[in-house]
Amino acid sequence: MTPVLLLPAALAALAAVMLPLAIHIARRSEQRPTDFAALRWLSAKPRPRSRLRLDEVLLLVLRVLLVALVVLVLARPALRGGAGEGRPVVVISGADPARAPLTAAELQRARWLAPGFPPVDRGAVAGTQPVASLIRELDAGLPPGADLTIVAPSVLQGVDGERPRLARPVRWIVTPGTMPEPRAAAAGPLRPVLRHDAAHAAEARYLRAALQALDPAGSLPNEGDLAGPLPDSPGPVIRLAAGAWPEPVTAFVRSGGTLLVSADSEVPARAGPAVALWPDAEGTAQVEARGLGAGQVLRFTRPLRPARMPALLDGDLPARLQALLAPPRSAPARALAADHAPLSTGSVAPTLPLQDLRPWLALLIVGLALAERWLATARTRAPGP
Repeated sequence: MTPVLLLPAALAALAAVMLPLAIHIARRSEQRPTDFAALRWLSAKPRPRSRLRLDEVLLLVLRVLLVALVVLVLARPALRGGAGEGRPVVVISGADPARAPLTAAELQRARWLAPGFPPVDRGAVAGTQPVASLIRELDAGLPPGADLTIVAPSVLQGVDGERPRLARPVRWIVTPGTMPEPRAAAAGPLRPVLRHDAAHAAEARYLRAALQALDPAGSLPNEGDLAGPLPDSPGPVIRLAAGAWPEPVTAFVRSGGTLLVSADSEVPARAGPAVALWPDAEGTAQVEARGLGAGQVLRFTRPLRPARMPALLDGDLPARLQALLAPPRSAPARALAADHAPLSTGSVAPTLPLQDLRPWLALLIVGLALAERWLATARTRAPGP
């Protein structure tokens, strides 16, 4: 932590500390002449020079400290800083700090680039860390002019689309190694809920065959049961029925679900604009996608009959259905460390929130004020003039 003053000009008021000193001197110099009859027959002699002496030194010190603390509160003291104070050395997971050209002192204060910036001597951190965001957090918490050294493996994971831009030059050291890859969730088979009424039973068989081709061992729960309960998780639901939807279906989509409906289904008016998907040989969209809350609605633009939609007989129908209903995969976040060194903008870094010290100083002022009043009113104090 680095102590700072947000209003250093207020320190000019420190001249007020002379006020308690002046009061003590004035109190000492005030004297009352007292006539003494026997002294009038003595001849006048030169008065000895009196030396300035301060009485009640402890009381004077308390009053001076009180004035100084009040002035310090006006200067708005605070603490600024982060985990990498001074000249930090951080190591990205996957890099070997022992193979980097670091001094013994740098190795001793090296920390992992991870939440909390734990010391390196505590062992390696697990998992893939958000490299770019952690570097920016560290840069924002450093005072201006502080050096920064980063030891990175040759291959990075979890990076942003662009190189980090920092407010200081960075000593970027690349060592052999690779960050651990994020553990990807296993892509299970696509098992949506298929529901249809009697009028759409013939259309449902094409979708049923395509889904079974994707997962031969799977089953379709609640098939044909329009009134059945919806799945708890926001998975895909295929609903082939004419007219408007019931309110539970709309709530399912708004909570993040994906719904594929027939061409004669009515999409709510509050849904978003239509996006054309799956064009046919003439370029006409066979499916339209609309956003609704946190989910999306997919609607066929034509009846599911081969005469109107020849794509139902194509061999890539299962793959097309998989692309429509499967959740999108996250973009890759892998890069070479040599090509991802941070850039220096030379601007002032945005600082982290400061820790205000004025409440603590206020408590100290109250304590000193109570002590000053106790000393000022004590019986053992010398009587004033």
